[in-house]
Amino acid sequence: MLPHCGSGDDPLPPPLRKCGTSGVLLPAVSLGLWHNFGAKDDRVRARSILLRAWELGITHFDLANNYGPPQGSAEATFGRVLKGDLRGERDRMFLSTKAGYRMWEGPHGDGGSRKYLVASCDQSLQRMGLDYVDLFYSHRFDPDTPLEETMGALDFLVRSGRALYVGISSYNPEQTRQAITILRQLGTPCLIHQPSHNLLDRWMENGLTGVLRAEGMGCAVFSPLCQGILTGKYSAGIPRDSRAGSMHGWLRPKDLTKDRLEKVRQLEELARARGQSLAEFAISWTLRDSVVTTSIFGASRPDHVEEAVRAASRTSFSREELDRVDAITL
Repeated sequence: MLPHCGSGDDPLPPPLRKCGTSGVLLPAVSLGLWHNFGAKDDRVRARSILLRAWELGITHFDLANNYGPPQGSAEATFGRVLKGDLRGERDRMFLSTKAGYRMWEGPHGDGGSRKYLVASCDQSLQRMGLDYVDLFYSHRFDPDTPLEETMGALDFLVRSGRALYVGISSYNPEQTRQAITILRQLGTPCLIHQPSHNLLDRWMENGLTGVLRAEGMGCAVFSPLCQGILTGKYSAGIPRDSRAGSMHGWLRPKDLTKDRLEKVRQLEELARARGQSLAEFAISWTLRDSVVTTSIFGASRPDHVEEAVRAASRTSFSREELDRVDAITL
């Protein structure tokens, strides 16, 4: 049974989607803790977002060792909520975390080495108070480490009981094929790929989608709102409480080009014609292709969660709508 227990006015829980050819089922939308869950963020608000997501039927939460700020603090935040309000719910959740980017100074503090990945996984488990994660990702391809070593480390994490499944994030099509082959030979399938994907960033359509479909892999897209650009919030300037206005955000004012904002304006017109907000439209669009298992969104308020859940039930687009999107974004 899904955890949905809200009022009659709440959106229906997001439908479950099969993760490739595996037996894993994930909600069509999942909550990512990249932003707004660090020690420098409002702890009460972070807790309210997590609990609203759970209440509305979101059972997949996506983290990484370096999410914060500071690094590691998003996992610690999640661990506190799991130990408190969500005590006893672990087996109904699917939890993922990752490692690949800079986590500590000195040798073996980032990349794809066995040393770094295993140490990072152990630290993540400690911060969240877990015995295992459901899914552990190699967060990025590391050109300085043999891919056999990186995939061997993922295989070890499964065989040692630290993770049930493994995946990769942001690998290009050829790197993805190689990773799949190595893991298959080791006897640990590559469950899922996590690429960025949104109306303004469509790189995965240039080969990666075909690889995932052919290999029967799942796909968890991240940044469906292009870090907030596809909410329309920047059309009239940069709000002080936004990612672009934050000292520790990844989005910078230089990313808000005139061309991008004009595309946003045109996409907003399409969204209104469908009776959706731009954010709902953008998330729905990422789910139009069945190769996508789940769309991982971020939220800074509980109502952002409600918006994403509503989007999960509007994933059908007419040919005319899709052609219009292509004309605007390609």
